[in-house]
Amino acid sequence: METPISKDKSTHPGSFSPPAGGLGGAINSCKLCAPLGASIAFKGIRGCVPIIHGGQGCATYIRRYLISHYKEPVDIASSNFSEEATIFGGGANCHAAITNVISQYQPEVIGMATTCLSETIGDDVKQYIHTYKELAGDKKLPHFIAASTPSYQGSHIDGFHEAISATVKSIAEGGEKGKHINIFPGFVSTEDLRQLKTILADFGIEYIMLPDYSETLDNPMWETYKRIPEGGTPIELVKKCGSACASIEMGTILNTGSLSGRVKNNHLSTTAAEYLKDQFGVENHRIPMPTGVDMNDLFFETLTKLSGKPVPEKYVKERGRLIDSYADGHKYVFGKRAVVFGEEDFVVAMTIFLNEIGVDVVLAATGGESGKLNEEIRKYCPEKEGIIQAKNGYDFEMIREWCIENKADILIGNSKGYYIARKLNIPIIRCGFPIHDRIGGQRIKHVGYTGTQELFDQVVNTLISYKQDHSEVGYKYM
Repeated sequence: METPISKDKSTHPGSFSPPAGGLGGAINSCKLCAPLGASIAFKGIRGCVPIIHGGQGCATYIRRYLISHYKEPVDIASSNFSEEATIFGGGANCHAAITNVISQYQPEVIGMATTCLSETIGDDVKQYIHTYKELAGDKKLPHFIAASTPSYQGSHIDGFHEAISATVKSIAEGGEKGKHINIFPGFVSTEDLRQLKTILADFGIEYIMLPDYSETLDNPMWETYKRIPEGGTPIELVKKCGSACASIEMGTILNTGSLSGRVKNNHLSTTAAEYLKDQFGVENHRIPMPTGVDMNDLFFETLTKLSGKPVPEKYVKERGRLIDSYADGHKYVFGKRAVVFGEEDFVVAMTIFLNEIGVDVVLAATGGESGKLNEEIRKYCPEKEGIIQAKNGYDFEMIREWCIENKADILIGNSKGYYIARKLNIPIIRCGFPIHDRIGGQRIKHVGYTGTQELFDQVVNTLISYKQDHSEVGYKYM
């Protein structure tokens, strides 16, 4: 039975709002499950094999999604719950999964993420790992990281940040402050990670990036199959996160969904950078995803402050070309109405960027549960209060219903929104995660002046193409 959609029009004509307390169910959710996000984060650690502590179907679903987006082989192990494990606990399954992964992969790290099933019955994964270590005696074992990621709470982004936080909490050490910085880029594309590393190198900054799946989820062609792809952040560097001179944390909502604020195993859920600040005094510079001129200016100003070096000339020129293109394309985008959807920090970044180029974001929708989306968008787009409808807890059916009554000129988000674009004959720009119906989703750039340039060109050309294709006479010049 379909969940009825609330059509509360008290705030804006034609706008939709979920019932108080959220929906009882969702139709085609605008989010994915928490252990999926944790698996991506774990794939950004060198030599790490993720284990999903729960049913085999959970790991299969995650593998399917990641392989389809990244177009790479992705191994996700499972503790393979049975009816017996569900009743008596999954300790034996957890130990068997660890043993099998060590035997088959010889990993440096095992990252364990829980599912709704293991969380519901109260499995203590950290205790299982402790017992396994005791039973192993002096045998050399990989590092273990355990992230509490119940599928019924939060989203894949909450799981992603929980895994990063768990990694830092279990491995980072203090010490004399060094010259290096920590950079927590958030959930961006593999090409974004490479772009960020290039920028940091051009500033001459020593850094530790966590996670770094730029190689592990976007490999070159191999002559022979590698069970564990090369790349990722080495554990030895993660240990040094506590002695960094500063952290840069990209994103302002992060894991403040329903996983946040929980006390699990005597630890309060918090971001990795917040933990490092509290425990080791590592100052944290939290900024939105650097998309658009303003947010990139903030990012580069932060790098200048931390490095003591001016912005390299190549980026000054990239910025200048971007502003010049804004002037060239302004007349094609000004006043167009956009619907943006996806992860919360992605939606915030895209909304800031689109507002900057003169596009009216009429709906900013996410399946995230932080309740902070509207607050963050108002912070960076205060002049659009009452125009931008920022909605937490939305699913794709709610977005579709909204689009039927409120005409939009363009959709911007992942490929799960394609059916809306097709039914309503609205152009869609695919970016974010997941992208299942195109090649290169993992290589779309969203950050930096060049990433913004590519997004801007795509927005303008998509709108021009749509107008051209729907012209009665057609035209060959703009």
